[in-house]
Amino acid sequence: MNTETFVSPLQAGPAPDVDQAIRSRRSVRAFQSTPVDTTLIAEILDLARWAASGSNTQPWKVVVLRGEPLKKLVDEVSAADAEAATDPAVAARHHAEYDYYPADWTEPYIGRRRQTGWGLYGLLGIGKGDAQRMQAQHRRNFDFFGAPVGLVFTIDRILGRGSMLDYGMFLQNIMLAARARGLHTCAQAAWNRWHAVIRPIIGAGPQEMLVCGMALGYADAQDPVNGFQPPRVEAGDFVRWMA
Repeated sequence: MNTETFVSPLQAGPAPDVDQAIRSRRSVRAFQSTPVDTTLIAEILDLARWAASGSNTQPWKVVVLRGEPLKKLVDEVSAADAEAATDPAVAARHHAEYDYYPADWTEPYIGRRRQTGWGLYGLLGIGKGDAQRMQAQHRRNFDFFGAPVGLVFTIDRILGRGSMLDYGMFLQNIMLAARARGLHTCAQAAWNRWHAVIRPIIGAGPQEMLVCGMALGYADAQDPVNGFQPPRVEAGDFVRWMA
């Protein structure tokens, strides 16, 4: 029996909730411990699979972690990160498998990066040079900022750079579908450095490359860190009209 969901060839009318989902999406860095229903997670991932991909390759692979599996991942990566902070030899063994950021920063990108970093640290009362508190804030990545659900994404190494573009559309679908259901997310490249620790835990083979992690849950509205939202460049600053 074919259980594939029927999709209309064309929805001519508006999708009124999309704009609000896009505008209200943000990187949440403090979550409630409230569990997320399995049905909601399944709905989000089932919706996300309709993302575009070149030649319909659909390159995404997702591991959903909750409960003890989530704790195991958090504990092992946190331990590895703490060890690397005090042992240069350990630190040298762990590095991301692809460049997320440029080797040489230039404007306007370095300015935006600094604005985001110091804006967040300023909100939390972390001053320049306070390396210990900066590191502590960074390490919150490795407990998914307290979210009850951690998502880990991998891709087959055989695929090309274009598949990473496809993956971005899939990840955005997850984040917007989550907002439509009252949930928040934080996409996290910080996990990438620890792929050698993570892959055995999630059962990923050597042919898979870690793309990123993502926290999923209900935002803690009382935590001041969630009051931070970096500004966005106006469309007029990056769009050129040629008509």
